[in-house]
Order: sequence, then C-alpha cells, then structure tokens
Amino acid sequence: MAEKNRIDMDFFERYLSLWVSLCIVTGVLIGKFVPKIPNMLSRFEYANVSIPIAVLIWLMIYPMMLKVDFSSIRNHEKASKGLIITLATNWLIKPFTMYAFASFFFYIVFKSFIPSELAKEYLAGAVLLGAAPCTAMVFVWSHLTKGNPAYTVLQVAINDLVILVAFTPIVALLLGISNIQVPYNTLILSVVLFVVIPLSAGIFTRKYVISNHGKDYFNNVFIGKFNNITIAGLLLTLIIIFSYQGNIILSNPLHIFLIAVPLIIQTFIIFFIAYGWAFLWKTSHDIAAPAGMIGASNFFELAVAVAISVFGLKSGATLVTVVGVLVEVPVMLTLVNIANKTRSKFTVSKV
Repeated sequence: MAEKNRIDMDFFERYLSLWVSLCIVTGVLIGKFVPKIPNMLSRFEYANVSIPIAVLIWLMIYPMMLKVDFSSIRNHEKASKGLIITLATNWLIKPFTMYAFASFFFYIVFKSFIPSELAKEYLAGAVLLGAAPCTAMVFVWSHLTKGNPAYTVLQVAINDLVILVAFTPIVALLLGISNIQVPYNTLILSVVLFVVIPLSAGIFTRKYVISNHGKDYFNNVFIGKFNNITIAGLLLTLIIIFSYQGNIILSNPLHIFLIAVPLIIQTFIIFFIAYGWAFLWKTSHDIAAPAGMIGASNFFELAVAVAISVFGLKSGATLVTVVGVLVEVPVMLTLVNIANKTRSKFTVSKV
C-alpha cells in the first residue's frame, strides 16, 4: 500500500502543470459565468486577506512545517550563505531589475500598444510586485524541490521583517510616490497566518507525536499521511484566486500578454541570479532551491492590497498585480522542474 501511495504521488506531481492549468481555467470560467461563487467568498475577508484562501494556504504550509527541525541547521555557514543570497537578491537586486524590465517593455517595446499614462500604472504595479518577496507559496516551491524546511522558515521570517521597513521606501524611491499607504494590518495578518500559526502548529505536532510514538513513526508513517495535502491545497487555492479575476483576465487578453512578458523575464532572471550564486558559492541544493524560489515568487496579497488602496481597484497597477498571480504558478513550476533536474550539480547536504 505504501508503494502504491508513493507511485500515485509521483504521478500526481509529474503532471502537476496540467492540473494547475485545468484549475486556472476552471477558476476563470467560474469567475466569468458563475460570479456568485467568488462574490460570496469575497465576503469572508479581513484586512484584504481572503480567509478561505488563507485556510487553504495554511493547509499547504502545515505539512512542510511538520518537517521543521531547527536543530538541523547545524552548519551555520551554510545557513548564513543562503540568507546572504536571498537578502541581497530580494532587496538589492530584484526591485531594481523589475523597474528596469518593466520600464523597457512598457515605455519602449510596447509603446505602440500602451498609452503613456497607462504605462505608468503598469510600471507601478510591477514595482509593487518586485518589492514584495514571497511569504506563503515559497513553502510549496521548497516542498516540491525538497528544500530544507528549517532554512525555508528562517529565510521567510527574516524577509518578512525586512518587508516591514524596506517595502515602502523602495517603492517610494522607484516610483517617486511619497503618499504610499502600506496596509500593515494586511502585512502583519499575512505573517501571522502564513508563518506563525502553521509553524507553531507544526512544532507542537512534531514534539507531541515524537514524544508519544517515536521519531521513526513520525518520519516514516505520520509525515506520509499528509503527502497529497500540499498539492490539493495549491490546486483549490488557484481555483478560488482565479475565480476572483475571471472577467479581468478575459476582458484584457492583449494587455495580459504584454504585462506578462517583463514579469516572466524578471522571474527567470531573479531565480538564476540567486540559484547560480548559490551554485558558485557551493551551497547545498536544499538551501539553494528555496533561496532562489523566494525572490522569484511574490507576496501577491500585499502587492494587490497596496495597488488597490493607492491606485484603485480598476487601475492598471492592480491589473499588473493580478497578472503576477496568473503567470507566477506556471513559471514557478518550470523553475521547480529546473531545480530538480539540476540537483546533482550541487553539493549534497550533510545535515
């Protein structure tokens, strides 16, 4: 039976891109033809955070948090290298390359298709994405690349602290906007929901199960019970997210494509900067993969919330943050595949 479950999971993950595509299409169609569903779900929001999505993300993250053993980070040099890479990439490189790529495409390459005023709004939305490294979904990407759970939590926690002080100044610097109102309640609630609660629950569960049943049972039996929960949570989350954006996506097909181009290029560039840096620095793969993933993906809840509060629900900035969600999952799955196929190029973790 155990072998059968392992094979089923391999099959499920092998065609994950297909399931993701089907869920995105399903979500968009629900938003277009059955708008009552997203309208009903949108009532369950607090501080611009969807409670149904938060619950599903919690279900995605919790199985990985069960694996967190901070004592596994014994090689401080290894952990510190990963943290240096992710902090430098996310805060000294990513916002500025996003600004450069978005300006180049929106103002020069696509000048004939995008009016100058709209291009400014699109640039603003891109910068909001660029200044917000991922908080929640990085746990999924780390899980799919067999990243070190303890390190992943550590880098997310530190990046969340940096967001509190760096997000507003960076966006203000790049866009020349001095009246940015960052919804700190959204930011704090997201950190609590996506990091504090599942991490606390995972640590408590781990200690309880090990103390009562032993470490062998925990690692070989208990963890296996949650194999499919992360992927199932991801797919259900996508259906809900894209049900909210069905009309927007279907009514702006050309501009969706134009916006997606610099966002996709930026995602690949940032990943390979961090991932390549980790390779050159001889960092083990279980650190390199999550270090590359956190900057490549975005804290879209924060970006969308700020775009709506500063520029308005129907603004070009808000549309860009929505497109960021649209392109992120397929692109990140591609990067997950690249990371997994290049695992043998990295040093083997000794922990």
